[in-house]
Amino acid sequence: MLTIESINTYYGNIRALKNISIDIAQGEIVALIGANGAGKTTTLKSISGITPPRTGRIRFMGKEIQNAAPEKIVAMGLCHVPEGRHIFPQLSVMENLEMGAFLRRDKAEIKKDLDYIMSLFPILAQRRKQAGGTLSGGEQQMLAISRALMGRPKLLLLDEPSLGLAPLIIRQIFEIIEQINRSGTTIFLIEQNANLALKSSHRGYVMENGEITLTDTADKLLSNEDVKKAYLGI
Repeated sequence: MLTIESINTYYGNIRALKNISIDIAQGEIVALIGANGAGKTTTLKSISGITPPRTGRIRFMGKEIQNAAPEKIVAMGLCHVPEGRHIFPQLSVMENLEMGAFLRRDKAEIKKDLDYIMSLFPILAQRRKQAGGTLSGGEQQMLAISRALMGRPKLLLLDEPSLGLAPLIIRQIFEIIEQINRSGTTIFLIEQNANLALKSSHRGYVMENGEITLTDTADKLLSNEDVKKAYLGI
């Protein structure tokens, strides 16, 4: 579904990503783990067109997208839930969700997707008229994921979905992420909680200083002694 070939992404003259190559197959949850500043968020921004790579290729569903505008990439079925949620705080829950469907014209299907989201996140149904900025952190994360789902993505990019949330809410969010995947959406996940990320994923990549240093099945990464020491606190 997604193939990243030797991309190099820069901020000015600073090289943030160094010849990154990643493959994601349809139906997978793939985790990208690494320390703060390793380049994980830049990887997602490179895919979604926010910070395009200077060199290398990115193919989504067989089409090259490394030079495509972000809105074109969204229209193709690739949606990005950024770190820090970035909902529209002044808009209501419903208005935030409607913004997620901004590029769509299939009103009947949009209604179906709204009903599906309200079944995934019943608290959003209760808060539908409430301003997004007045929601709790966990509710805002649910809204950010839901807004992306309203774009009906084939591939969902999730950046730190557990950031700043209580353990009970984190568990709930990850149960829903797995449910979204079982419903047919492929997921590329960045998560500081490496243990949680790998336990929810099929495969994983380890990133250090802008480079991919290791890739394997999630089970093998969880049992890898170097990964245990560096990222799992074992």
